[in-house]
Amino acid sequence: MTRRRLWLSRVTAVVILSAALGLWYVKSHPLVFNESLWEHAHCMPQAAGALLTYAHDNGGRFPYHTNGYGDALLLMTNEMANYWGPVTGPGYDAAVFAEAERAGSHVPEEACGRVYVQGLSLSNDPKIAFLFDKVAAPADHCNFPRRLWSGFVRDVCFVDGHWETIPVGRWPAFAKEQMDLLVAAGFSRAQAQQLYSQVK
Repeated sequence: MTRRRLWLSRVTAVVILSAALGLWYVKSHPLVFNESLWEHAHCMPQAAGALLTYAHDNGGRFPYHTNGYGDALLLMTNEMANYWGPVTGPGYDAAVFAEAERAGSHVPEEACGRVYVQGLSLSNDPKIAFLFDKVAAPADHCNFPRRLWSGFVRDVCFVDGHWETIPVGRWPAFAKEQMDLLVAAGFSRAQAQQLYSQVK
């Protein structure tokens, strides 16, 4: 075997191995390559702005619906202006909101990528989180290629409109603290636990 052939066979082997490892990584880490790869598909600051605008226009109360929080979020048709990505979370499709808006139908909570805590207003403790991702993923404002090595987080929006990214390692302590805040705000412990049990 000539030197050139040996070199070509080694390069080919490296290319094939790299392609196989790359394919394995993409398949085993789908949330790294979700809709937020190149853009802010689930922009929490936009969701915060829409929720605050709704509250200011409705006597300080955030959206509420007896059919569940999917329909409560759907009440923000004016604030969302047909762009529902900010109220969805990683791995979930905003089309469920667009279709429900078009057809006047129901948005089941299971189809929502973010948990929304109903029953709060601007007068509640500003440290209460009332919108948070069900699924942990690289942060929405973390674009490629940083997404390849960034840790997984959940985006969270608080009653005062600020937002944070909570790393998965901090999530259990954060969730416990938030459940205590909800209980202090008048929620039952069972209600608070049910909300935080929806994270995956």
